[in-house]
Amino acid sequence: ESASQNGREQPEPGVAGAGSTSTADLAELAQQLEAAVAEISGLRDQALRAQAEAENARRRAQRDVENAHRFGLEKFCGELLPVVDSLEKAVEVARALEGAGAMADGVELSLRMFLGVLAKAGVEQIDPVGAPFDPQRHEAMAMVPNPNAEPNSVLDVLQRGYMLNGRLVRAAKVVVSKAPG
Repeated sequence: ESASQNGREQPEPGVAGAGSTSTADLAELAQQLEAAVAEISGLRDQALRAQAEAENARRRAQRDVENAHRFGLEKFCGELLPVVDSLEKAVEVARALEGAGAMADGVELSLRMFLGVLAKAGVEQIDPVGAPFDPQRHEAMAMVPNPNAEPNSVLDVLQRGYMLNGRLVRAAKVVVSKAPG
């Protein structure tokens, strides 16, 4: 005999007490579903934030390493610049002395080699004669009236400046023109 023939209703398989589900039970299940969806949303948001933070930390670390490689020589370069200044002065003095031409040539050759090595390391000279004065790259040592020069332009360089990979190591010490009068 089947269950319907004997007069008793049997619930469908897989639906426990389907006929006896109350509104309160449905409301509770709806609340649990909403809570689960909210928790999933919160966890997804946390995961995305953690992923973004990890990516930012990786980028910062990579940038720091790149800057360390690019500018790690900055202090060493700054300590070598007085040597360049001394070699430049030696060439200047030797050129002024009579009979010291060979010595001047030798010192100048050494200076060019030294500047070549610095250039390979990313060091470039700032020699701004005739250029407009730039307070980011130049240090004005004097202002001189000159009717033949554009006001606020560099007339003379007392000490060359240097940059390492685009960053200022030492500002050029310059004489700047000013309008006469």
